[in-house]
Amino acid sequence: MASVVGWTFSIVFLGAFLVVGYYVLATRRIAARAERLVPPAGRFVEIGGNRIHYVDRGEGRPIVFVHGLGGQLHHFLHPTFPLLPDHRLIALDRPGSGYSVRAPGATARLPVQAGIVADFIKHLGLERPLLVGHSLGGAVALTVALNHPDSISGVLALAPLTHMESEIRAEFKGLYIKSRLKRWLISHTTAIPTALKCAPQTLDFVFGPQKWPEDYIIAGGGTLGLRPSHFFATASDVVAIEEDLGAIEKRYGEMVMPAAMMFGSADRVLDPRRHGLPMREKIADLDFELIDGQGHMLQFMAKERVIAMIKRTAERAERFR
Repeated sequence: MASVVGWTFSIVFLGAFLVVGYYVLATRRIAARAERLVPPAGRFVEIGGNRIHYVDRGEGRPIVFVHGLGGQLHHFLHPTFPLLPDHRLIALDRPGSGYSVRAPGATARLPVQAGIVADFIKHLGLERPLLVGHSLGGAVALTVALNHPDSISGVLALAPLTHMESEIRAEFKGLYIKSRLKRWLISHTTAIPTALKCAPQTLDFVFGPQKWPEDYIIAGGGTLGLRPSHFFATASDVVAIEEDLGAIEKRYGEMVMPAAMMFGSADRVLDPRRHGLPMREKIADLDFELIDGQGHMLQFMAKERVIAMIKRTAERAERFR
């Protein structure tokens, strides 16, 4: 009897080992291909132990861009940079995302990320740039405006996360992994093959109701999300939101610099009725624009309107300086 139990255990263990091994190898293969398709596009700098990857193009008054959840700097480099020839444009990968590496033991909390952006601006010697953030990057940008107002001259938030929600939505539950160890294990086994399989549905959700651009996967850097480090960082961002956003949303009235915000009325990721419209009463002189029928990825799908708002906010910020 004991031998039968022993053999059964051995077979089960071997089967589990083979399954885990398959996912580990598949993850490495998918990640390696992603990095071949979209290699680093810029430079690296160390900010507080974080290795930050960024691009720095052009001349003129500086504008710094911060991408959203699960994104990377190509979310601005590809659709936005070619349309702003009269500015110095800097986009960075947030810590852990793209090719940036978060410092050992560092957290993804919003004040921490905002501090890194402020230190990054100081390190590059930028004189109070306009700060543009999308989605979660919008939350980071607004936190910079509140915690480090002397670092920037104005803030523009595109479809930003601004308020806590009562519960984790179904689309994000797979990212809400509170255990750091479990987050790491999932990142290196099942997360990436599953993400690859579900990529069309994910893109439909993020870009909808518009159809995602065909060149998004490479030119827009989308394939970089298919790496364990990127999944780990994205899950860390989701878990960290609840630690500070509730306190931050109570402080929006403190903002005195030029501020602008844009939403699409059909945004499936962040409801403008919760995250956008109430901000008109909370931030003085907020330049607010709601685009009928547009979804979440405004810089790709409504780029002319986004560029117009960037230029308008940059002019206001220049006068504020």
